Amino acid sequence: MNRELILVTEQIAREKGIDKEVLFEAVESALLSAFKKTTDMGAADNVRLHLDRETGTLKVWARKRVVLKVTDPRIELTLEETRALVPDAQLDDEVEQELVPRELGRIAAQTAKQVILQRVRDAEREGIYSEFIHKEGQIVRGVVHRIEKRNVIVELGKAEGFLPEREQILGERMNPGDRIRAYVLEVKKTAKGPQITLSRTHPGFLARLFETEIPEIAEGIVQVRAAAREAGERAKVAVASTKRGVDPIGACVGLRGTRIQVISRELRGEKIDIVEWAADPATFVARALSPAKVASVTIHEGRRAEDGSMERSVLVVVPDNQLSLAIGKKGQNARLAAKLTGMRVDIKSESELEDERRRQEEERTQGRAAIEEFPGVGPQLVEKLVRDGLFSPLRIVRAGLPQLLEVPGVGEKKAEKILAAAQEWLAAHPSVPTPGEGVLAASPPEGQEAGVLPDERAAPPA
Repeated sequence: MNRELILVTEQIAREKGIDKEVLFEAVESALLSAFKKTTDMGAADNVRLHLDRETGTLKVWARKRVVLKVTDPRIELTLEETRALVPDAQLDDEVEQELVPRELGRIAAQTAKQVILQRVRDAEREGIYSEFIHKEGQIVRGVVHRIEKRNVIVELGKAEGFLPEREQILGERMNPGDRIRAYVLEVKKTAKGPQITLSRTHPGFLARLFETEIPEIAEGIVQVRAAAREAGERAKVAVASTKRGVDPIGACVGLRGTRIQVISRELRGEKIDIVEWAADPATFVARALSPAKVASVTIHEGRRAEDGSMERSVLVVVPDNQLSLAIGKKGQNARLAAKLTGMRVDIKSESELEDERRRQEEERTQGRAAIEEFPGVGPQLVEKLVRDGLFSPLRIVRAGLPQLLEVPGVGEKKAEKILAAAQEWLAAHPSVPTPGEGVLAASPPEGQEAGVLPDERAAPPA
């Protein structure tokens, strides 16, 4: 019977893909629990059991302390009993006494079975987790098993993947039995075993598809440097060549578009723009806005982000006839360009920029004249205010005392007088836009990000 136990254990280990030693340890743990139930050892932790891996022989030992008078026979032995086992034993020594394994009763056998099954399940779960944790960020193939409240459960061999509705391509329909590819978004341990979350909308899925379908990318001749998607509708991918003379865009498109069409079909007809990556941010932004033609690109350093990097924004000027193409349908082209480059993109036409410059010059001329009339403000102070960007009463009111105090030679009392004079001038000229209105608004309308125009010409990065 013991030999049969060895054979069955080895067979289960092979079928379940579990390390044989893990299963033997589970059997030992189960038999030890069962042994304690059939004896008076109770929950004593001084007992160990060993199962011989070759013969199946069971041996049980109890570790006991040597005493003059035994009060608890489960953990104590007299000196006379001990010396029959260890001739030179002394008081307070600890020795191991071999016990005779008893035949398991029904309850003990059931306990052993439950312990073994639980350890097998735990080992299976750990094996699945170990296998899939290394596949995060990779593509896996599976079969749709069932659909629960629009969430798709996918069979992935020994494991099941979870494809939430939010990670499915809009309008995509799946049925049980369909074979699909998906991106492993996250693998985490739960009480019910490893949970494998899949995605078909993640930009990484698109990048991995490029690696799978385009040999030059798989070989490292062409690299995918960035990807941005609005799943099911449109995507942009930035590629670069590592070898001179290799056209990265041509390699990805393939002869008559055959390669890119395969990827597009996998994404349910998603339109894919391929642009060449550039180390220069301005050049990269101009290419990211393709197919629109760009007149100029100006990079602005923004505030410092939490990770210490500088958030950058970019002003893109396009010819008037390219404005709608640069923005795209519902601002899609601008949004994707922002995601691809990681910068905030503000798009303006040449005529709009010219109008802004004209209005600003008018404001500068009229504002300077107004400031020169303020009591106590001489020509030198006017120059300092203009140099610091405070060239109109409107800008002075908008800046407030803190910025006025930063102007060289302006103290607190002087700053208060200048601010009061600017406020009086604005009150006397109600036709001039107040802060929050017009082209010089201090803050955007409620619910709208700063710098984002109502027609979505400014696209923040994802």
